[in-house]
Amino acid sequence: MTVQITSPKFKKNARAALKDAQLQRALGKVEAGFIGKRRAVASRLPEFEVLRDLARDIKDHTLAHLDLYLEAYERRVTEEGGTVHWAATAEDARRIILDICKRREAKTVTKGKSMIAEEIGLNDHLVEHGIAPVETDLGEYIIQLRNEAPSHIIAPAIHLNRDQIEADFRRSHADLPAERNLDEPASLMAEARAVLRAKFLAADVGITGANFLIAETGTSVIVTNEGNGDLTQILPKTHIVLASIEKLVPTLEDVTTILRVLARSATGQEMSVYTTFSTGPRRAGDPDGPEEYHVVILDNGRSSMIGGQFREMLRCIRCGACMNHCPVYGAVGGHAYGWVYPGPMGAVLTPSLIGIDKAGHLPNASTFCGRCEEVCPVRIPLPKLMRYWRDREFERHLSPATVRWGLGLWALFARRPWLYRPATRLAMKTLALFGGRRGRMHWLPLAGGWTRHRDFPVPERDTFQAQWKKHRAEEARKKAQAEAEAVEAGKAGEKAT
Repeated sequence: MTVQITSPKFKKNARAALKDAQLQRALGKVEAGFIGKRRAVASRLPEFEVLRDLARDIKDHTLAHLDLYLEAYERRVTEEGGTVHWAATAEDARRIILDICKRREAKTVTKGKSMIAEEIGLNDHLVEHGIAPVETDLGEYIIQLRNEAPSHIIAPAIHLNRDQIEADFRRSHADLPAERNLDEPASLMAEARAVLRAKFLAADVGITGANFLIAETGTSVIVTNEGNGDLTQILPKTHIVLASIEKLVPTLEDVTTILRVLARSATGQEMSVYTTFSTGPRRAGDPDGPEEYHVVILDNGRSSMIGGQFREMLRCIRCGACMNHCPVYGAVGGHAYGWVYPGPMGAVLTPSLIGIDKAGHLPNASTFCGRCEEVCPVRIPLPKLMRYWRDREFERHLSPATVRWGLGLWALFARRPWLYRPATRLAMKTLALFGGRRGRMHWLPLAGGWTRHRDFPVPERDTFQAQWKKHRAEEARKKAQAEAEAVEAGKAGEKAT
């Protein structure tokens, strides 16, 4: 399905997610399945932090010279017998892929997992033109059966439980025996494997994403744990790689460096089960492989990010670590974000691609705890970039009127210290009065969004400035007393002499 943009409804989406008991149970798998594993595998690699620095530097260097590396990549792909297609927009990418499929008279297309395909709405476009796309990644296959969008960039069906998946399989695979046992995850995987094997063999075109494109060799790289990507590339007569411009890296050595932090950050593995390098179509003497090899490289707004404040976002290698560690994502899941990219990386990338007017809530959907930046394998300063978006939202008067009014009122006082000090003292006393003996408030004017779910703590002491003033006065008193005592001691010494 084409992912509908519901980012402007983030608050409504989030409220619905918080009330969804099944979703809340499923989201518990995020912490259990990712956070501890990442921590353990990173701790076993002494040079992990150094590798993160190297990965960041490789991506920064590539972005600084991206035009040269894109040209070098196209040249190498052409030399190896492939074709590179440049797509400025999502519409261009859809048109290019459809033209290739029509020329090959394709009826069925198998697909490896690709967030770029989600971004451009590729599946619906193919269906509209009589071509059946089949997702072959297990998670993507499940959500395709449900006509849903991914809720996570590496675990697209993490929002579902086994009972839901079993029901979907029984509904969609109605030709199989009704009495078959689907009680175990292994039996679900075996059934999906059997159904998809026929699809692989029948496919006319295979479409994959790319974790990396290597300028040195003209190679595309995919990282999977199921092997479906290999079958998607090798069995059809035509292989189409769909990637965005920032997936370029200069050399094979650079790729091997980044791969050492990718799997560890994503799934807590030292390396994923399959890391596949593809360079061009089948050569003479090759036992398998496609007759045609095409690479569609998508811009879709990214080139405008390179020279601006959000350039660092283009370092992203789509590991999902930021959302795995994000308390907001952990509470509401990926669908609440309302487009392709959820979590902290989505809170920065989505406004860059569809506009802050449509995605203004996302940079505000953060506690700014900093865990996303702490675990990012390429050290993207996500909280800083979210603050940039908040600034732009405020400058364009897109933030809610209550927020603008509140900040304006605060600025009125902050610019006038003579007014700010007594006002804050009065506010502290008022809050203490509201809290009474409990020390916490269950209701506060203009703060219903907070107090609806948690108490508001009452200030325990005076304002910081007042406390600092008292502290300075006490320090001055102690210093004066010490100096006086020293003088008295000196006089006493002189008298004794």
